Amino acid sequence: MKIAIGSDHAGFILKEGLKEYITKEKIKYKDFGSYDENPIDYPEIGFKVAREVAHGNYERGILICGTGIGMCIVANKVKDVRASLCEDLFSARYSREHNNTNILTMGAWKISLYLAKQIVKVWLGTSFSNEENHTRRIKKITQEEKYFSK
Repeated sequence: MKIAIGSDHAGFILKEGLKEYITKEKIKYKDFGSYDENPIDYPEIGFKVAREVAHGNYERGILICGTGIGMCIVANKVKDVRASLCEDLFSARYSREHNNTNILTMGAWKISLYLAKQIVKVWLGTSFSNEENHTRRIKKITQEEKYFSK
């Protein structure tokens, strides 16, 4: 699996900690920034990661900002992205299993590195269920997305 990862300045420290964990787990990734704690507007990084995932260059993406909310909003503006803000293991599991999310967002001001590692582990380790009801619902989202992208 190849993942794209990015953060704004508020999420930089958490992102760096997650990169160590991801490397230890032998998961391939590319860091799209930020590369320090100097202020940067989160949409710059969020759109880069979301487009890379949407274009199929990376299977999944992880985005981190102060609350996780801004990155989630940005990522979900990109066609073919289903991003979810996860602050617990339950949400991480079900965002993948039921919603087939391809981008995980987290808030560095809200969760610890320990919890973030656990969330990433569950999120990366959970497959989409492919159950008919979940597949049907995602198709409805995709149809609407095509309508609005015209």
